[in-house]
Amino acid sequence: MTSHSGPGATRRTLLAAGVAAPLVSVIGGSLTQRATAGAPSILKPLPADRFVDFGTNAEMRWDSVDPRRFLTRQRDLFVRNHTATPTIDRATYALRVHGDGLADPRTESEAHTLSWRDLRALPSTTLTSVHECTGNGRSLFATQQGTPANGTAWTLGSVATVRWEGVRLRTVLRRLGLSPDAVSVQATGLDAPYVSGGVDHGRVRRPFPIAKALDDALLAWGADGAPLLPDHGYPLRLVLPGWVGIGSIKWLGSLEVSRRELTSPWNTTWYRMTGGAYPVDAPPLTVNPVRSAWELPWGATLPAGRSQVLTGRSWSGLAPIRRVDVSLDGGRTWTPARLEDDDRGGHGHHEDHRHHRGRDRGDRGHGWTRWSVRWRRPAPGTTALLARATDRAGRTQPLVTPFNDNGYFFDAVVRHPVTVS
Repeated sequence: MTSHSGPGATRRTLLAAGVAAPLVSVIGGSLTQRATAGAPSILKPLPADRFVDFGTNAEMRWDSVDPRRFLTRQRDLFVRNHTATPTIDRATYALRVHGDGLADPRTESEAHTLSWRDLRALPSTTLTSVHECTGNGRSLFATQQGTPANGTAWTLGSVATVRWEGVRLRTVLRRLGLSPDAVSVQATGLDAPYVSGGVDHGRVRRPFPIAKALDDALLAWGADGAPLLPDHGYPLRLVLPGWVGIGSIKWLGSLEVSRRELTSPWNTTWYRMTGGAYPVDAPPLTVNPVRSAWELPWGATLPAGRSQVLTGRSWSGLAPIRRVDVSLDGGRTWTPARLEDDDRGGHGHHEDHRHHRGRDRGDRGHGWTRWSVRWRRPAPGTTALLARATDRAGRTQPLVTPFNDNGYFFDAVVRHPVTVS
């Protein structure tokens, strides 16, 4: 076992901030990656009545969602992997933090190291947020707008509302010591390097501004009251509430804090708008747009002449949902839906609690908003159900969304086909 060496020991820095537990760990992080040919990329069960299995990725079926349940259980949470889910030994796991953006600059080899126990000794909090893949709705570029895009053919099921448990990233950075000149943080995962077209792009990693790190970023070890599942980042993941899912790096291995803007293929080559009418210098994507989904099978058959309550959900990466308008006749007429949650996403309020020596108060996170509409004695025939949400920042879903090569941010009002008979 090798202890941390180098200037300004992590234990001393954190103890000076009032944390009494030992906060120096071995540099470890035992990682076992499945190498067996044909081994599954995802570890948890993916029953066909709850998921569409894409191999490396898996999408939640909206018709499997319980309208009475606000939070998404991990067993029902979509999976987005670049390679395969790794298994990591928590006993030897360590988060490494380095970079010239620290008050005590560290090279990668001199990184501060925080074990699982070190992290759990820090003040903890819970934060509820919408968690969503950037490509959610990608297949609708083809089926609804006639402009196919590259990538996994998600419909609208790569989204969830999760109550995360962990420690604020700002707590960790401030206790380690942060340079006033720090501008960027890069998070890197412990999954296998991503190889595409014969090019090894290295481990999945993506930078984000120091302002986000000091605002609401979370180092999460739990979800919905339970430890993270391996497919969702066990033992530790980053959560950037409201931002594109790629930013919430799973199986978090390291954080680089820098006084310059950091880059990676995940914010220069991918996860920015290319093609269509977008300029070649379009910026990396950050905050997710406004979207809505019906809790119905695609092409559902509904009974004619019988009044029924239809349900759905709307969400935004920027602000709580303020209003949802729905159309039951293909867009000819519109009516306000009944919002089942308040303007912060109902059950999206925080639940701070004491763990060991600390309590973190205050959570501006929010989840999605459930809504319903009564369809009174529909006549036989085929039609499309539409839902259009507006958030409290004033953003409203458009009827058409501009095309981009990789099918990101499909936020147009979806035409959900149904047959009444």
